[in-house]
Amino acid sequence: MAEFKIFQEERPWGNFRQFTYNNPSTVKLIFVKKGEAFSLQYHNNRNEFWKILSGNPEITIGESIRYAKKGDEFEIPPKTNHRVHSVDTDAEILEISFGKFKEDDVIRLEDKYGRA
Repeated sequence: MAEFKIFQEERPWGNFRQFTYNNPSTVKLIFVKKGEAFSLQYHNNRNEFWKILSGNPEITIGESIRYAKKGDEFEIPPKTNHRVHSVDTDAEILEISFGKFKEDDVIRLEDKYGRA
């Protein structure tokens, strides 16, 4: 599995941040409606990177729970429990997954929609 490292370089016009470099990755924009949450879950075969684009979701990673704000970033290693819960606002999250990506790699531990 590729090591995840964000790279930033300054230029005369500003800067850029590089999230992947010659590595297979899957990029998603995730929208979680106010009052909703996705499963408490983990993956065996991929790392994930999240950047909060809007909202103030409750983020669970491992045993840690915190309220995020726009611009916050999180790394989720394989086999680490994680969830996004949009308690009082809609939330949009950029997700970049590294490693073998398959939707059936989701191991649900809790799910309010009966999919656990």
